[in-house]
Amino acid sequence: MGRHAQAGRIDWIGLRTARHGPVQTADAAMLAETGLEGDRHSRANRRSVTLIQSEHLAVIAALLGRDALDPALLRRNIAVSGLNLTALRGVPLRLGDAVIEITTVCAPCSRMEEVLGSGGYNAMRGHGGWTARVITPGLVRVGSEVRPEA
Repeated sequence: MGRHAQAGRIDWIGLRTARHGPVQTADAAMLAETGLEGDRHSRANRRSVTLIQSEHLAVIAALLGRDALDPALLRRNIAVSGLNLTALRGVPLRLGDAVIEITTVCAPCSRMEEVLGSGGYNAMRGHGGWTARVITPGLVRVGSEVRPEA
């Protein structure tokens, strides 16, 4: 139950710089105790950073009748592929130089109807991602390995 077939990787990093403003894509960012530096939601708690599983982007897109979906529309901080994030809740997880702990589901908000169109909220239900607290600050980069800490 504690084994995973492979390590994952960071596919995308996004910074929400203003309320309802565009999400800035980054190749790398410092993950501080309060979350990603430059993200407007930075605070040191169990919701310091948000993650979404990259594989779920295709599911959400399909439920919306689209071919693909830009992760920036979903307003999460980090998209990860290759690991089942649900199986890693409560487990220290290394992302590049940082270590986090997935804490709770990041449910979609009603704004997804505005951003994704009619049915956007329901398309994201069960696929909205996770929130996490930062255990060890560090640099995260697109392409960095993601793996459970032993």
